[in-house]
Amino acid sequence: RLDHVIIHMGALSLPECQELARHAAAIGAGGIAVIAPFFFKPTNKVSFSYGIPDAFLPNELVAFLQKVASEAPEVPFYYYHIPPLTGVKIHVEELLDGIKARIPTFQGTKFSDTDLLDLAQCINKNETGQFEFFYGVDEQLLGALAVGANGAVGSTYNYLGRQTNLMLQAFAKPDLALAQKYQFLTGEFLNFVIKLDFGVAQTKAVITFVSGIPMGPPRLPLVDASNEFIVKAKAKLDSIVWPDGD
Repeated sequence: RLDHVIIHMGALSLPECQELARHAAAIGAGGIAVIAPFFFKPTNKVSFSYGIPDAFLPNELVAFLQKVASEAPEVPFYYYHIPPLTGVKIHVEELLDGIKARIPTFQGTKFSDTDLLDLAQCINKNETGQFEFFYGVDEQLLGALAVGANGAVGSTYNYLGRQTNLMLQAFAKPDLALAQKYQFLTGEFLNFVIKLDFGVAQTKAVITFVSGIPMGPPRLPLVDASNEFIVKAKAKLDSIVWPDGD
């Protein structure tokens, strides 16, 4: 049994998110997480903030998160920031201002964006260490660790978890050269499969051939990874020699 489980409950409907939050609290979840609403998005925008066109101001998003978090008032709450998929581009640094007053259970963010400037400003603002920032762009985790990320959440760790833990250990020593080797090799594999078209179906296929546990097909409209992808991805992963000799 896992000691700490964070349950994600993002949905298109606010009432559905709230129902999922109540359920998570009832079954004893260690935390809950929500992405920004991505169909009817927040409407308050500011053009070219930090050089990002049409960035959203966080007020309406915080109001949405507050409505969800209030349904599980004893459970730590995380905002899952993934603008490449939601289309909601905010500066998490701004979201943090006064958020504890509005969401007392707010614990931190899963930060799945390449904007390390924003992440660094969040961490710089977090002087008391009351918030946690987990990074979600696997191929540049080392850069996020360098600016102070607390840890990571990502799909790659389902099949490269041991190598990632060894990278974390190397970074903590600190042995930056060794940590870089692990990061570069992870990036080499991801760069290879991204060129083949890498998504949920392909990730399931990789986890299946690494673990031996069938992950099953993706849900429509996604379709299974091709046999060609599986053969090429397996050959590439098998060809990588990690620093620990595996």
